[in-house]
Formats: sequence, structure tokens, C-alpha cells
Amino acid sequence: MIKPRSLTSLTLFFPCYNEAANVGVMIADAVKIGEEYGVDYEVLVVDDGSRDDSAEIVRRAAAKNPRVRLLQHPENRGYGAALRTGLENAQKDLVFLTDGDNQFQLADIEKLFSKIDSCDVVVGYRINRQDKSYRRLNGFLWTRLTRLLFGLPVRDVDCAFKLFKHKTLENLELKSNHLLIHAEILARIQKKGFRIEEIGVTHYPRTAGKATATALGAILKTFGELFKLYWQIR
Repeated sequence: MIKPRSLTSLTLFFPCYNEAANVGVMIADAVKIGEEYGVDYEVLVVDDGSRDDSAEIVRRAAAKNPRVRLLQHPENRGYGAALRTGLENAQKDLVFLTDGDNQFQLADIEKLFSKIDSCDVVVGYRINRQDKSYRRLNGFLWTRLTRLLFGLPVRDVDCAFKLFKHKTLENLELKSNHLLIHAEILARIQKKGFRIEEIGVTHYPRTAGKATATALGAILKTFGELFKLYWQIR
């Protein structure tokens, strides 16, 4: 087990939207990580206006374990908005971000731990990404575009397996409500002079639920946000 010096306390955070089939397993895995590493930890779940039982499952878990916290949007505000809410409310010294779709093994957080003492942010990149071909192509092109515009030193900007030192998230003033959020987080952190490193993590097929963040409307709004961010970062 790799336990870095930086690991004094840990937030394990993920957003969810209609992930009733996954959220309970995700919480259990996150609690297991916190207990195994023996640090002060919290499991933070942002429910983005789910219409299924996602929020109720989180409430039941929180009733059994006070380290589990639910933050709930009364209506669906978008993937970026859910990430913003989670990052703004994370309280521990290290903040781990993933998605609520159960497409990673949370035990792979050890890979991020192996690098965090030598940098400020560790970004995963998906090994053998288990998504449909058009999503893999879109992801490749999107990463190339954001690297061109912002000079981000990563090969998979949207990989939702990231570890931050809390100081990197302070006063970021994030704006995105949609898919730009990962690029915005890294661009603003990099502009502040923090060091970003990356490492490969295994990606697994989605076995339950349905991806919703890639709807056409969200994609169009993302491009609108992209050009606004470009002028702000410049």
C-alpha cells in the first residue's frame, strides 16, 4: 500500500445523475478506501437532480456512516455544475474526483497516491478506454483542442480520475456547467503555477445506467463556454 506524506485527510467525491444502480457500490468502495488507508476521510456525493432513487440511496448510506455526505441539486444543472458543487464543498487536504458510473476501480487511487508528493495534481488517463468508438474519437479530438488552446500537459483531459491537493482548488472561480469543466479546472490550476502530472488507469465498461452528459445540447453549450474560457485564460 502506497501512503504518501500528503495523505493526511481525504475527500472522495463523485457526482451522480440517475445512477441508482451504481451509487451504492460506489459509496461502499469509497468508504473501503478511506478505512483501509486509516485517515480522516469523507465521501461526498453530489446528486444533480436525479429522477430515480440515487439521492435516497445516498441518504441511507449517510444515516449509517456520518462520513458520507449528500449534496443535492433540486433540478438537473449539468455535469460541470455538479463537479463545481463537489469541489467547493470538499473539506480534506487531498481531494479525489471520479464519476458515479463505476467505470474505474477505486483501488487504483493508489496509482495517483504514488505521484502526489512530487506535484500538486495527478490526472489519470484511460488505458484501453471502454466506450463506443465515436466517444473515444470525440475524446481524442477534444483533448487535442484543449491542449492547443490552453497548453494542458495531459493526454486525456476529461478522464474523471483525478487527485488534487486542496490548495489548488482554492479561489478557482469555476464557471462551466457542462463538459468543459475538466479542461477549465486544469487550465485555471495551471495558470496559477501548480504542477500537474499524469498516470494511466484502467477503464472498465459501464454495466448499469446510461451516460447523459454527452447529449447534443450539452455539447453545444460546452463549445460556447470553451471560447469564453479561452479569452479569460489569455
